[in-house]
Amino acid sequence: MDVDELVAIDVHVHAEVSADGHLALSPELLEASAKYFHAEEHRQPTIPEIADYYRQRNMAAVLFTVDIEHATGHPPIRNEEIAEACAQHSDVLIPFASIDPWRGRAAARAARRLVQSYGVCGFKFHPSLQGFSPNDRMAYPLYEVIEELGVPALFHTGQTGIGAGVPGGGGIRLRYSNPMLIDDVAVDFPELHIILAHPSFPWQDEALAVATHKPYVYIDLSGWSPKYFPPQLVKYANSLLKHKILFGSDFPVITPDRWLADFDKLEMKPEVRPLILKENAARLLGLTKERSSNGP
Repeated sequence: MDVDELVAIDVHVHAEVSADGHLALSPELLEASAKYFHAEEHRQPTIPEIADYYRQRNMAAVLFTVDIEHATGHPPIRNEEIAEACAQHSDVLIPFASIDPWRGRAAARAARRLVQSYGVCGFKFHPSLQGFSPNDRMAYPLYEVIEELGVPALFHTGQTGIGAGVPGGGGIRLRYSNPMLIDDVAVDFPELHIILAHPSFPWQDEALAVATHKPYVYIDLSGWSPKYFPPQLVKYANSLLKHKILFGSDFPVITPDRWLADFDKLEMKPEVRPLILKENAARLLGLTKERSSNGP
């Protein structure tokens, strides 16, 4: 991957369909998500199609699925398939894995194997969909291995469009995605690099507090058009957190084209834009020089 030639690095892209047509979510949850994002017409691109999409835009993408089998009974797309596909398109795709933390010690062993044998570069968690509190000690053996391996953990935070409008929210509990629960993880695993995904509605101030206080906690801006960002998020992105804010789209429900068009209209300092779009992610993912929480 030629980082110098990239326009941007999108740290939040979903693999929604496997090579054999298996979907990452049940049809009911996919339909609810599409309605929430007003993306009813979007289709689930294959991994090679995602690679072509980002290659045409001279961008790289962090790609993952979400393992929610424990909570929903729906099998995930295999992490190995995603990693192998990313390896075939390593000029633009960066593989993350998702492991159900309810698997306990088996989850920790799987994480080690995926990094060491498949080149996985990080891990995605969705506490609300996976049905666990991030600070539940049952997940700690998995975090311990991720911290040891030196790769980031990305946690969904805030409200989710998945399950929105479904009776009972499809059984999804929003409270598991409060960033303050991840603050405990940052305390107990001080060397673990953590990404808080999305503007964390209704807990934006909590996310900003955690990222400001904990040196290895970052925020990605996926899942929202920049025109809807709360003012305090923009203020911190322009100042205290300018080296810890990351571009993410939430593709395919939100395209980087739409996100970037709205980002261009946001009042951001010129020197901050390249940090958010590429440089912070490149440093965090180890694509350039050593990672830092305080600056280049």
